[in-house]
Amino acid sequence: MRPPLAAFAPLAATLFWVAALVAVPGPFPTWPSVLLIGVGLLAMATAASTGLLVLGARWAYRLSWVVMAVCAGVAVARPIDPLWWAALVATVVAAGALFTVHDRIRKLPSATGPPNRAVVLPLVLLAAPTVLGLTASGPAWAVAGLASAALLATFLYTRVVWGGLAFLRIGFPVISLAVIPFLDTPALLAVAVLAATVIVLAWHPSVKAAFHPPRTPGSTFPIPPELAPGDILDAAGVDERGRRKQ
Repeated sequence: MRPPLAAFAPLAATLFWVAALVAVPGPFPTWPSVLLIGVGLLAMATAASTGLLVLGARWAYRLSWVVMAVCAGVAVARPIDPLWWAALVATVVAAGALFTVHDRIRKLPSATGPPNRAVVLPLVLLAAPTVLGLTASGPAWAVAGLASAALLATFLYTRVVWGGLAFLRIGFPVISLAVIPFLDTPALLAVAVLAATVIVLAWHPSVKAAFHPPRTPGSTFPIPPELAPGDILDAAGVDERGRRKQ
């Protein structure tokens, strides 16, 4: 399989499983579990496929395998029918495609890329809807609201929107703590782990540096006009002695 097609194989497999869940949810409540699982899987698969195709990034390769693992979990939980078999075949093909692109993955992190924690943090938040969908055991408004907050935090941080870092560090953890009393044990534990992970990552200095890169004041050093290149002097309209041309 050609690399561009192989990069999108996880996304194709995810589409099959989302369609299968919409047709027959199995043990998952239609609302909000199926919606959250589908949104989270599609978000992760899209990010992974884009990262593989454009960057050949290690995080995208690893995220692709996380998507494959979630798809395998859905396969175990959902009843077997023709859609199940179609999605399973798509998953096996996607897994094989990922093996074909292994040699094209960057072996070392980019020297100019963001810090590791600044990459992991948005990926954790992208996975939040799927985690909440798989463990949904509480009011739909609480689970769906927290999943929406996770996606909003991802957007604000990755797009460097004003207030994004504050919402990531303070807003999302506060929302998580606010909904915890309304959740039952599975979702409660998942939200507690998610909030703790976000807090630990978000308050690291490297995450702030990725959002607000350090800036150093620039400076200029005057040089004698005799040493300046002729094209620069001509553009400035001065002669070799620094006098403005008539």
